[in-house]
Amino acid sequence: MAAPYDAEIRKDVQTYYGQVLKKSADLQTNACVTTARPVPKHIREALQNVHEEVALRYYGCGLVIPEHLENCRILDLGSGGGRDCYVLSQLVGEKGHVTGIDMTKGQVEVAEKYLDYHMEKYGFQTSNVTFIHGYIEKLGEAGIKNESYDIVVSNCVINLVPDKQQVLQEAYRVLKHGGELYFSDVYTSLELPEEIRTHKVLWGECLGGALYWKELAILAQKIGFCPPRLVTANLITIQNKELERVIGDCRFVSATFRLFKCSKTGPTKRCQVIYNGGITGHEKELMFDANFTFKEGEIVEVDEETAAILKNSRFAQDFLIRPIGEKLPISGDCSALELKDIITDPFKLAEESDCMKSRCVPDAAGGCCGTKKSC
Repeated sequence: MAAPYDAEIRKDVQTYYGQVLKKSADLQTNACVTTARPVPKHIREALQNVHEEVALRYYGCGLVIPEHLENCRILDLGSGGGRDCYVLSQLVGEKGHVTGIDMTKGQVEVAEKYLDYHMEKYGFQTSNVTFIHGYIEKLGEAGIKNESYDIVVSNCVINLVPDKQQVLQEAYRVLKHGGELYFSDVYTSLELPEEIRTHKVLWGECLGGALYWKELAILAQKIGFCPPRLVTANLITIQNKELERVIGDCRFVSATFRLFKCSKTGPTKRCQVIYNGGITGHEKELMFDANFTFKEGEIVEVDEETAAILKNSRFAQDFLIRPIGEKLPISGDCSALELKDIITDPFKLAEESDCMKSRCVPDAAGGCCGTKKSC
């Protein structure tokens, strides 16, 4: 897109989030208030410690709290009022650090106002959070250096930037080798027509700038990331008749993906892995993505790409990894990766999730009565 058009969109988004929206209840779709699976107990507790004003300024579309965060350096792209940053700051601990960057000055000011509050709430001697007023596609201008972060997160913000490739390129640049971009965003079922792409409210509601979901894999490969790993997905509903008319047949989904900055070296064939357990909040079971769940002590057969990610990322110490055929020093059940389709389509995952929910109708006692519906 041309630079003047980018600047106009940027101004409209700043106005929408700085002046129009005062709290999450002001949103006209559920794009920025969805969550696709239960929140772990340790994260629920961390959320309860966030100041009320910061929590009210939350406009995310998922949960961008990955696993194994102790002592990590994390960058939050589009940190808004700071909710996710303050949750992450508890989980990385006092030796870790979280940086939030946002282009809306009013949002940054709200976040900075509660630095001391959260430092005292967590019992830290010094704050481990920094907020920067800047642009997520121009991290260099904000002074963020190459390979300086273990994890980059983003919560329903990349869609607000016209140049998505530049955002992903910058995230790749600042990540350490083996690092991860863990982000929730909005995706479309088809290429958006101009009427939607130029609609100011739809841009502010995270829909007008949403990426066609198949484009993500193309951009990731072009930049150097491993192929996207789909974690969760949720269909988006519109609570506005006028916006429904503009959108027409286009569908939207909020989805969480993981993109790893892979090393070029690693397993070149399928492996068997065993999760050692012990990751905070996931001691017995780690739901790595929509396709792989690892239970403590259980042998799981994985493809070469998954093995390489586990071996070259912060999860390396959490798994025992061996080529297939080599004896593992443990006896247990083996969960083989059967010849099945790996789910990469967020719309398919969201529909399957809705289907599973419809099959279980709570009875009077809160259990599942076994009622099934056709999907």
